[in-house]
Amino acid sequence: MAKHYGIWPYLAGAAAARTGDEMSGPALLLAGLAATGSAATGSALLAAVTAAAAFGGPVFGVLLDRSARPGRLLTAALAGYAVALGVILSTLDLVPLAITLLIAVGAGLLGPALSGGWTSQLPRVVPAADLPRATAFDAMTFNLASLTGPALAGVVASAAGADVGVIAALTLICLALPAAWGLPSSRGRAARAGPTTSIGTDLVAGFRVIARTPPLARATAASMWSCVGQGILIAYSPVLGERVLDSPARGTILLSVAAASALATNTLLARRPHTIRPDTVMWCGPLILAGALLVATIGRPVALIAAMLLAGVGEGPQLTALFAIRHREAPAHLRGRIFTTGASLKITAFALGAALTGPLTTPTLALPLHAAAGCQVLAALTFAIRRSPNNRAHPTAEPSPTPAEHTARADPSAPDPRRGDGIGP
Repeated sequence: MAKHYGIWPYLAGAAAARTGDEMSGPALLLAGLAATGSAATGSALLAAVTAAAAFGGPVFGVLLDRSARPGRLLTAALAGYAVALGVILSTLDLVPLAITLLIAVGAGLLGPALSGGWTSQLPRVVPAADLPRATAFDAMTFNLASLTGPALAGVVASAAGADVGVIAALTLICLALPAAWGLPSSRGRAARAGPTTSIGTDLVAGFRVIARTPPLARATAASMWSCVGQGILIAYSPVLGERVLDSPARGTILLSVAAASALATNTLLARRPHTIRPDTVMWCGPLILAGALLVATIGRPVALIAAMLLAGVGEGPQLTALFAIRHREAPAHLRGRIFTTGASLKITAFALGAALTGPLTTPTLALPLHAAAGCQVLAALTFAIRRSPNNRAHPTAEPSPTPAEHTARADPSAPDPRRGDGIGP
């Protein structure tokens, strides 16, 4: 652990980068509309950035794990993302849209650096005993970003123009560069010697550990089902606003209500991080979200606001619990790819939920909300239901180590992958 690097520089950098990321999506939507007069342009840009992130996460995670100075790699990824946003802005309506979309795809490949890339480095910043509380603070930066990012995009675009909104987003990302650069380096002889396996082998190793570690597999699958439901809710929010609150814009404001509730809940959780086990939160959180979605089907303004407040109570701790399980279960030498792969899978699931919203939208208000609630119930069941003892491997059994694991275990100073970097179960 670096002597001069603590939790506060980490949180400041994470908050700036993630707020810039949350701001960039709405800013691109507004900039695309302003430059071309077509809302489809902004939607296409956002879709290109989102889809590409699903593919870039696992590869970036491998590179992060193979790097002796992961902070430098993270800095390069953040800088590349910011530069790509600037290039997108400068090429809008000046070159064929296909070229601009290709640049957006390139930016999207770096997107997981702002989420899983940061979080995977947290155990290098704080002692293991402080990790639960630090994880809650880390999750709060996501809540803060989702609360302020879209609002900042709208305010800046209204006051100074859509182009300035994109510039403000990339500026926030650039403000995170010093914090990323200063992140502690990898330790151990294996890290200093450099990788001894191929990228393809390391990719397989990351997916294999997720699949063969039951808590990781269940948490990943549950988070994906939950993200499908969240994608439906977010994409449906303008319709909810129009039908219940007489304004599509008011529907998007409801998302800020949920984000504020999630932030407040995580603030309380950070004060007592050991009150509830993360495994319990992983199935309780989606059930709370399902209940909130059912409350929203009442179709009254007060019920809808109450539903969004309740949704935040379920969503905020669920993210903290997911991070805690990954920190606990992920082998230290695979942590980067597990976090970024998980982020990519969640982005894919979220995009699927958003895509399903159109076909589900009918004159009846409740159908998309019922579908989203069903996804949350499936998320809870996915995590809560374990394999029967007859089908479960013997507790002492262990899958054959991958080449990457052989390398890490050959280094006496490297953490034992079976213990998750020394963090108890």
